[in-house]
Amino acid sequence: MSDVTDAAPEAEAGEDGGFEPVAPAPLGVERVPTGRPDVDALLERLADADHLPADGHLDVYEDVHRGLRSELTSLDAVRPGPTPGSGPTPPTSSPTPLPTTTPHRGPSGRPDHLRS
Repeated sequence: MSDVTDAAPEAEAGEDGGFEPVAPAPLGVERVPTGRPDVDALLERLADADHLPADGHLDVYEDVHRGLRSELTSLDAVRPGPTPGSGPTPPTSSPTPLPTTTPHRGPSGRPDHLRS
């Protein structure tokens, strides 16, 4: 026998020798608010499973899962960009191009156009 007093009650043997299920009992899992009301409402929905037999948990879990996936999907939605005139405007002129050739240097090492 076990000395644990907080353990879940064991199923009792029925008249026909089979086991009878124990009544549903809350698990006592703490739910910490996320700060997002829609997500918090979905997480609170998990408490509904505390009062259902195990075969009813799946419906609750699937419902909560669907809702959480929907919330995550909404975070990935494309957000509208800035409207015209609401942000800085890009420059309209292009910068001055850099020379593509090196000036010819004379024997003194100075560019030809600076020789005297």
